[in-house]
Amino acid sequence: MPLAVYILGLSVFALGTSEFMLSGLLPPIADDMNVSIPQAGLLISAFAIGMVVGAPLLAVATLRLPRRTTLIALISVFGLGQVAGALAPTYEVLFASRVVSALACAGFWAVGAAVAIAMVPVNQRARAMAVMIGGLSIANVLGVPMGAFLGEHLGWRSAFWAVGVASAVALVGVVTRIPHIPLPERKPELRRELAIYRDRQVWLAVVITALAAGGVFCAFSYLAPVLTDVAGLDSGWVPWILGLFGVGALIGTTIGGRVADAHLFGVLLSGITASTVFLAALALFASSQVAVVALAFLLGLSAFYTAPALNARMFNVAGAAPTLAGATTTAAFNLGNTAGPWLGGTVIDADFGFAATAWAGAAMLVVALAAVAVSLRLQRGGDGPSRSRLIAKSGAGTGAGPREGRSVRTGSAGPDRTEPARPGRPAGAEAADCATGGTATP
Repeated sequence: MPLAVYILGLSVFALGTSEFMLSGLLPPIADDMNVSIPQAGLLISAFAIGMVVGAPLLAVATLRLPRRTTLIALISVFGLGQVAGALAPTYEVLFASRVVSALACAGFWAVGAAVAIAMVPVNQRARAMAVMIGGLSIANVLGVPMGAFLGEHLGWRSAFWAVGVASAVALVGVVTRIPHIPLPERKPELRRELAIYRDRQVWLAVVITALAAGGVFCAFSYLAPVLTDVAGLDSGWVPWILGLFGVGALIGTTIGGRVADAHLFGVLLSGITASTVFLAALALFASSQVAVVALAFLLGLSAFYTAPALNARMFNVAGAAPTLAGATTTAAFNLGNTAGPWLGGTVIDADFGFAATAWAGAAMLVVALAAVAVSLRLQRGGDGPSRSRLIAKSGAGTGAGPREGRSVRTGSAGPDRTEPARPGRPAGAEAADCATGGTATP
């Protein structure tokens, strides 16, 4: 795995800490801003909405710009957004700072994912995405608990300052370590990239990703009040349990990244099913301190075990448009991260209690499982080689055939076959070139 992929994962650590740390900061933010916990929870939705809008918008806006320069600009804006949040005098200003930060975060994710995919062979996509998602996992292991710890002892604003510092470190890494990736000789065409949206498998991937993310975050967004108000734990335990969720996420990402390239649908079905079971158990045993602690770990493991497969699936069905594929995945995840906390807040406002958010999340995951089954049936019925991967006029795509992640599809109408690498190049590098117009160079 190229060093630059790990630098992108390090950058995602800062992004992920900012995105998820509010789960442990909702009570102090609500008290300081004089709003209810569900209203404070809307700050999570605000970030997610910014990601949904920002990912495709910035992907289109930066389509013809140098990748490295774009990443530098976006991580800089993100860091400034954290400073604005730390200084926010009102709830409205804090809300706006979250949206701006999310726009930059979305653009970084979309471009960064395309860069990571371009630098690895086609049969290592899920593993490359696992490195980036690993940044999110470490954010949950270290960043989110540290944010909650800082919020408990130094005030919630200190957590925003800490993320600002982490963003500055990430900026240095991007400037010094991300290679230059040349633009293709033929400039990217928006019309050709947008053609991926004519593929029903792309839309099924969007639905599956949104529901899988939304189901988990419907409950996770309100985990802090579940721990304190329902299970009766002291607030000092919240950072440690959020860290335990992150440990599970890190383990899940590692396993899922290694398995998903060979068994993508198996990972999707088993991971989403496990998350559904764990959420139902959380709803049933929320008053048990031992059960809640164990389920926090297991839910992190199952949710992030599925994440590399969700990312790789989109690149497999929309490989002819790698930047928009990354943007679409980012938007889909955060569509779920918007709907999940909103649904959870609605359940709480209806007086069903904090634990009922887990039931609502489990219901979203059941629908996600149905969508996975439909996608698998279509693929087995001949809809596997997605036509959106064949629209590139260069004569080659980046998608895999029915056994996802194991083959490179050529521009012919014949069956998928494994494309031998040219001397001195790893298998799948030709596909990466097709996605970016050339190889990554220092």
